Amino acid sequence: MQSMKWLAVSMVVASLSWSAQAAQNGADEKPQLCVGNYQTEEQAKEQLARFARTYSNAAEWKQRAQRIRAGILRGAELSPLPKKCPLNPILHSKREHDGYSVENLAFESLPGVFVTGNLYRPTKGAGPFPAILCPHGHFSDPADYGRFRPDMQKRCATFARMGAIVFAYDMVGYGDWANAGWEHKGPKILKLQLWDSIRAVDYLTSRPEVDPKRIAVTGASGGGTQSFMLAAVDDRVAVSIPVVMVSAHFFGGCVCESGMPVHKARNYETSNVEIAAAAAPRPLLLVGDGKDWTKNTPEVEYPYIRNVYQMFGAADKVEYAFLPNEGHDYGLSKRLPVYKFLAKHLGMSLAEVQDANGNIPEDFVVIEPKDKLYVFNAEHPRPAHAVGPKADLPWNW
Repeated sequence: MQSMKWLAVSMVVASLSWSAQAAQNGADEKPQLCVGNYQTEEQAKEQLARFARTYSNAAEWKQRAQRIRAGILRGAELSPLPKKCPLNPILHSKREHDGYSVENLAFESLPGVFVTGNLYRPTKGAGPFPAILCPHGHFSDPADYGRFRPDMQKRCATFARMGAIVFAYDMVGYGDWANAGWEHKGPKILKLQLWDSIRAVDYLTSRPEVDPKRIAVTGASGGGTQSFMLAAVDDRVAVSIPVVMVSAHFFGGCVCESGMPVHKARNYETSNVEIAAAAAPRPLLLVGDGKDWTKNTPEVEYPYIRNVYQMFGAADKVEYAFLPNEGHDYGLSKRLPVYKFLAKHLGMSLAEVQDANGNIPEDFVVIEPKDKLYVFNAEHPRPAHAVGPKADLPWNW
């Protein structure tokens, strides 16, 4: 996670920004940020019980879910949504491996603002294929972070060999962003990252071999937050799998998760549990563990969300996988239930990755060095019109 010292400074900046906007709109509201361990576990249970009293059927939940979506977009300053510029994709350096290929991809989410990552594709079949977005979480070691991590490469390659087109992309300040001088901080980073994810859906659905009705998103930690936030605001996401992140009492400790008032404002209050539930009745898998803030998944978060799905007659579309003796990661034991869930709901093939015993060894995956995964380098320079971190556009548009 980013340092709490920076977070505190960013919250002050965000508060000043919000206050100025509120004054301009004639409102007297100040931002109400729900950060980190915002409340106790008991307070979280009481909050969910209070939320549950506001609806009793699917129609009433739909109204609440719409308010949640509107609250996220308003709090993230994405209401109304910005005008979409051409994506102008850059795709190069295709490498073929056993059952999948990898390419380096960039596109413009805003004029001159490039989202960067890697596109994994199956080498069998003609499509249309499902597509999976893979945002990453917060990691501090530059030698082992983001989309370069072995666990990210393993799941993306496995998804592709199972028959999906996969985009693993940098969060702001990581990967190619870092090489251009961007940092993972700033009071409006949540705004930019969520917009980047919406544009990533635009890119995937623009590809003729992608089935626009079979789009999924999955990530761990901060990538889990990005997953359920995107699924809540973008109905094109058909399957949501937030890993080790959905918690009733913990709201995310980074500015990209809780640095803008997306959880609480005047006449509006929600939590990450409800934001995850806003995907209903689309398939949702929660993955939790016993050593972080998802330790209550079986008793608190999952039952609340399952009740929402039951109102739609879709209880079979929400599941959870819980590892009581494990910690905060996206390790193999967490990937295995994800593979099965995606095969079930996106029509992907487990047979392509299972051995004779039904296991998924992942030993076919080639772990590429990060220098090979960068989009921009000496051979493929960053476009001349690309904007840097000091530009007004990304933070004030």
